[in-house]
Amino acid sequence: MPATVWKGYLSFGLVSFPVRLFSAARAETVHFHMLHKKDQSRVKEVWYCVEEDKPITRADIEKGYEISKSKYVVVEDEELKKIAPATATTMDILQFVGNDEVDPIYFQASYYVTAEDKSAKPYVLFLAALTDTKQDAIAKIAMHNREHIVLIRPSKGGLVLHTLYYPDELHKANRGEAPKTKYSAKELELARSLVNHLKAPFKPQEFKDEYRENVERLIAQKRKGQKITEIQQPRQAPVIDLMEALKRSLKASAPGASKDPGSRAPKKKASGRNKAA
Repeated sequence: MPATVWKGYLSFGLVSFPVRLFSAARAETVHFHMLHKKDQSRVKEVWYCVEEDKPITRADIEKGYEISKSKYVVVEDEELKKIAPATATTMDILQFVGNDEVDPIYFQASYYVTAEDKSAKPYVLFLAALTDTKQDAIAKIAMHNREHIVLIRPSKGGLVLHTLYYPDELHKANRGEAPKTKYSAKELELARSLVNHLKAPFKPQEFKDEYRENVERLIAQKRKGQKITEIQQPRQAPVIDLMEALKRSLKASAPGASKDPGSRAPKKKASGRNKAA
């Protein structure tokens, strides 16, 4: 059984029912260990006391908030538990919003909301109400040493919860603006045609992490003493004639043209045909 991320009550008006949160997703990547170049032995992280000039154990460590240069207020874990808000155990619904109202830029992490066995009816009723009204719920929950604003929405017969960034956590200064330039009606027509040609249902199972596959193949080839399969990077030439570029794009996406994503991928330099184990 997966590990419970949070356990408590979901409060909907005067109705409260117990729920659990489970992590909905985790990025998958190839993990490397850090090795000593000299003998390829594992390099481990060491906690080090600068004042005493010696390594220490985790048991010797405590939390401290810096109030001035080299001066700290020490905070114990038990003290943090004592000042946890009510949302540490009860997730209160604050309001409801349209299911397309919250900009996805606010989404941070996703969790599955599951009901305890004895709370089936209120869970199902809450799910049905959200589905029927096409609304999502906004609530507050405290976990991972902070209080989150969250969005709860129906998803494939169950509830999914997304923690949201607070407005001051968005890096608005990094946001760019569209260039101040004009385009012709014909250019817009061709661009819209290209969008329609490439429009298709979203099937996430059709996508894959080619970089991870390449790393796995690299490891397998090095393990077998084979030549590394190099990937030739494409040369992106600047668009000089936008109309011509749009026409060529439409031609490439026309019926009968290759739809295989691999056909548009960079070509590999010739070497072994071995696949990663």
